[in-house]
Amino acid sequence: MSSLEQDVGNLLRQKGLTLGLVESATGGLISHLITNVPGSSDYYKGSVTAYSNEVKIKVVGVKQETIKKYGAVSTQVVEEMAEGGKRILAADICLADTGIAGPGGATTRKPLGLFCIGLSHAGGTYSRKHHFQGSREQNKRSAAEAALGWLKDYLVSLT
Repeated sequence: MSSLEQDVGNLLRQKGLTLGLVESATGGLISHLITNVPGSSDYYKGSVTAYSNEVKIKVVGVKQETIKKYGAVSTQVVEEMAEGGKRILAADICLADTGIAGPGGATTRKPLGLFCIGLSHAGGTYSRKHHFQGSREQNKRSAAEAALGWLKDYLVSLT
């Protein structure tokens, strides 16, 4: 049985596309999963673990105004993360995430387990919100799987 990361790798290889990642709340977990697949160097460019707002701004290129206006955990910020990652990593596709893994950090407007995932590719940049209800580690795993699942669906949709 193949794993989600193996399926993604096979699809990237078949389509001749490269992948970059900008991870915040998952802390490198998606990169870890991708690089567990033998031959991932064929399609995987690398990642930036942009945990702090400073790194999101100075390295990835997220606008400080976007973080101030919407907060680090927002669809607006994750889209800028995905676009910035696609550019700086020179990748065809970039996945990004930001979220509140827990157990702290939640607010009344942004609950524990809220994750925003971004996907930037030639067709545009998109985002999705997810709300997971597990432990910190479960939420990170759920976010990584949601991101890879979305990427797989996108790759399958390409003709």
